[in-house]
Amino acid sequence: MTHIAPAIIVLGNNSIPVARKIISVLPEAQLYGLADRTSDVDVSFTEFGATLRELFANGTPIIGFCATGILIRTLAPLLANKRQEPPVLAVAEDGSAVVPLLGGLNGVNNLARQIASVLSVIPAITTTGDIRFGIALEDPPVGYRLSNPEYAKGFMSDLLAGHTMRLEGNAAWLRNSSLPIVQDAQRVIEVTEKAVFSTLNHLVYHPATVAIGITPLNSSFRGEGSELITLVQQMLTDAELAPAAVAGVFASISDTAEPGLEAIANYLNVPIRFFTRDAITQVMSQHQTADVAVGAALAASAGELIGQRQTANFSCAIAIAPLPIDINTTGTPRGRLAIIGTGPGRSDWMSPEVKEILRNATDFVGYSTYLDLVSAFTKGKHLHESDNREEIARAKVALDLAAQGRFVAVISSGDPGIYAMAAAVFEVLDKQAKPEWQGIEIQVAPGISAMQAAAAKMGAPLGHDFCVISLSDILKPWSIIEQRISAAAEADFVIAFYNPVSKQRTWQLAEAQNILLRHRSPDTPVVVARNLGREAESTIVCTLENLVPEHADMRTVILVGSSKTRMIQKRDGGIWVYTPRRYDN
Repeated sequence: MTHIAPAIIVLGNNSIPVARKIISVLPEAQLYGLADRTSDVDVSFTEFGATLRELFANGTPIIGFCATGILIRTLAPLLANKRQEPPVLAVAEDGSAVVPLLGGLNGVNNLARQIASVLSVIPAITTTGDIRFGIALEDPPVGYRLSNPEYAKGFMSDLLAGHTMRLEGNAAWLRNSSLPIVQDAQRVIEVTEKAVFSTLNHLVYHPATVAIGITPLNSSFRGEGSELITLVQQMLTDAELAPAAVAGVFASISDTAEPGLEAIANYLNVPIRFFTRDAITQVMSQHQTADVAVGAALAASAGELIGQRQTANFSCAIAIAPLPIDINTTGTPRGRLAIIGTGPGRSDWMSPEVKEILRNATDFVGYSTYLDLVSAFTKGKHLHESDNREEIARAKVALDLAAQGRFVAVISSGDPGIYAMAAAVFEVLDKQAKPEWQGIEIQVAPGISAMQAAAAKMGAPLGHDFCVISLSDILKPWSIIEQRISAAAEADFVIAFYNPVSKQRTWQLAEAQNILLRHRSPDTPVVVARNLGREAESTIVCTLENLVPEHADMRTVILVGSSKTRMIQKRDGGIWVYTPRRYDN
């Protein structure tokens, strides 16, 4: 499974000292604490079941300071595929017990040993093969792939019944185990890069030692990757190499925008890693070659070149490393840039997609106030703060960081595509178009907008046609804003006003009110919502005539009803506001 930082779940402050011990050996882990019962945690949650199920569904390893039964009952509805489930462990509140529960094929026993070691206890491992031989055949270490996992259970059962085995090939984790290895045994475990057929009595592990170097030769070629896939397939077949032994696809960082790289990496289900031109040139000089593909393959493997071929559009080279290639320390990944919306501010209003991005990003770029909204996710991350007005500069910083192979999250409140950073990033990408930006994987993750949150608080004021207008005249002249207000008012739209007032802009909202009163009844309902989802949240309903512009600021969104918008008095004295979907004559 892809490496994801574990989540340590605590339900009370008594567990936190033990949890901190675990973090000392798992520094990337995040500490989740139940709200109102814990303090000084990375992430605070209110719904135990929903939080655990979300983490589990995202493949996050879970270390729960609670009874095993609670974890089992909470996650039971999600248990479907044991080969995909993440590690799940229960730890006693005082650290006296560590119990691996799920994820036996994804390293849960090794994780349990690691945790138990720092807590000075014996992990409650119940896997028979693991206890007797110190190894789980279905769960090889990183860098090895079992070609026939469906045979592993029966093979282990035979060994537990007294049969012996012989080891062909080199793998220290097998050689140093307690497996019953003898030279003349009929059952075989083989470690090889070669494409070897496996049987019930012959397990085959492929070490991730094969590096595929690729460079495009025709900059104008715009193929879909089929040519490159055919070329790599043929080269692997001719060299009798198993695709499962491929560690990754490697190329120059100047070729990150080449779509064929993504196609072949997806076909082989391996990552892409990039080297700087200088790193590849140095290797090319050492091996006296002018082929960038050869340089990339050798830079990744530090091993032996197996083959090299060219088509009209690509050069491909294959090299084999003496040991499995550590993909996390070899080259850099394709840069990722995610522009996310936090919603108005509350963590439970963030989408699961946004939370997953925040957990995995390496760098956070944003206005300092917005970075504070995601502080629960910034532990150990690089923060790049800027003033709220520096959107273009902020976008450039984010793109440059992503071009270095980093995973960058650009933080906006509300929705990133509504008066926020998504437009700024694409504007810079469009107008400056640096070549190194072209290979960046860009994603926009939506959030709950301020107008949606305000509408939900008060009922359904956006129930029919509406429009959104920013009253900020920093980036567009007031004359245009004035025209749009008049047009929207005349067309009888419900209007959501963003950026109504700031320290420098104090008259625009009052002027907008005057324009609206030329077209709307003074009794038109108006919703004034401030600091939604944050401290000092307030939402009031007034009429257009009684709107007080001085009560608004940059953290306020204002919803002005249409001629059809209605108010309903609640028993508690509050008011619902809605705009009917039907226009009755």
